[in-house]
Amino acid sequence: MLVVTSLIDETANMVIRALRERQVQVARVDPADIGTALTFSAHIGNGRDSWGGRLRTPSRDVAIEEIGAAYYRRPSPWRSNAAGEQARRFAITEARHGLRGLLRTLPNCRYVNHPAATERADFKVAQLEVAARVGMKIPKTLVTNDLEAARKFALEHEQVIYKSFRGVPAATDGRVGAIWTQRISLDELDESLSMTAHMFQEEISKTADARVTVVGRKVFASRITTPDSSLDWRCGDWNALVHESINVPEAITKALYAYLDFFGLVFGCFDFTLEEGGADRHQSSEMWTFIECNPNGQWGWLPDFDAIAHAFADVLLEGWWP
Repeated sequence: MLVVTSLIDETANMVIRALRERQVQVARVDPADIGTALTFSAHIGNGRDSWGGRLRTPSRDVAIEEIGAAYYRRPSPWRSNAAGEQARRFAITEARHGLRGLLRTLPNCRYVNHPAATERADFKVAQLEVAARVGMKIPKTLVTNDLEAARKFALEHEQVIYKSFRGVPAATDGRVGAIWTQRISLDELDESLSMTAHMFQEEISKTADARVTVVGRKVFASRITTPDSSLDWRCGDWNALVHESINVPEAITKALYAYLDFFGLVFGCFDFTLEEGGADRHQSSEMWTFIECNPNGQWGWLPDFDAIAHAFADVLLEGWWP
């Protein structure tokens, strides 16, 4: 079993512990360590139609053709000690195309998730369209850099929210910032909007949020509420969040499977807003509004993290581990 991630990754650690409980041999690799901390050699041709060779770290020596599955998590950004900026960029580019290319082409390997599938599913614009196509309710959404289009959208809806497409890049001092989901008023929209792409959505009047983690065909769902009913539960004190196990309507579950299948994913973390459902609280799919899916999301903070870790072990070992 190959786990591709950075050295500090507690989420991966949970899955590794579940695998080791089953006596699985696990090799952990961070491609950014290429150099003395990670060497590899692979060959093809001369009668071979797939890659063979070895990956070596200070603690592991792995035959490429013996890797049965790869848990592709969050490897570190590529780095190089080459002297000079041009040489550094050249070394990183070559490593990305050589080593990363190899790690994406392992023979007889089950990926969770394959990095190419993760990349395809990582665009919110694509996520919303696929969610709608498989039958999930989505917010009315505008993606634009046109001021007049944004103003028109704001006038057409009682309340509009803004969401960034990605996180804020780290500052030069290494500090990481965040732009939380926030309400936007008409008078906040000005000509600076043309500088880049923006996503605006109608605000859904919600009673709670839901995080639904799907691993293979196992579904783990938590209803999330905050003490102050904040618009974005991520921006407050995570220790104050209230998690309750919740049943997912059958129509939503089928749509989640269809969504993952469309992108070629095995796993995804889905976020929904929940509206009050009367006597059958939240059991109608109409009360669930799809917000987004993180194809490589965090789940270690959820109450059922241990069961999720074992679900990962199940799908990684499926079909090849005795």
